[in-house]
Amino acid sequence: MFITLEGPEGSGKSMQICKLAEFIREQGFEVLTTREPGGTFIGDQIREVIMRMDNTMMHPNTEILLFCAARAQIVTEVIRPNLEKGVVVISDRYGDSTLAYQGYGHGLDLKILKEILKFATGGLKPDLTLLLDVDVDEGLKRKIKGGSEWNRLDAQKVEFHKRVRAGYKEMVQAEPDRWRVINAANDPEQVQKDIRTVILEELESHK
Repeated sequence: MFITLEGPEGSGKSMQICKLAEFIREQGFEVLTTREPGGTFIGDQIREVIMRMDNTMMHPNTEILLFCAARAQIVTEVIRPNLEKGVVVISDRYGDSTLAYQGYGHGLDLKILKEILKFATGGLKPDLTLLLDVDVDEGLKRKIKGGSEWNRLDAQKVEFHKRVRAGYKEMVQAEPDRWRVINAANDPEQVQKDIRTVILEELESHK
């Protein structure tokens, strides 16, 4: 089973994914967690280039190709081999982030982006995607207050992040069977509880 967590900045994905993995292991499943961009030796190098604050001249077309280069590596090296062994793979971001950030955020052609994603992933799509949704202003405040990594994409204007969030909502409407929306404005314990409720239902259907 392939599970992905998506959401605007400050939605708490990285914090929730560790607790979620622990919970799924308690249900008797082998679990692997990973993140994008990164998760491999090559992908981590690409991540550094993408996220560096001084790479202000990076064109959105360059950005999408770098993201998908890292994605192609992790799908081939990590995700597919583990799925084939029956491992539950949980990824902190995946292809939907590209559509949200580079598509809706930067305004790149969604049709072209979907073709690039298909090539990079070999058509691999998640079985379940959790959207941890939070108001943009609140999410950015959380990220600053929490002292976590602040990168080139985080530093985009608020209007960019609002387009990203709106893009996620459009994707949920387009594929309601794959997406589940979690209110990430709640306290972390409630968010994890809501996530586990969804996951239990999905795991039962995959046993």
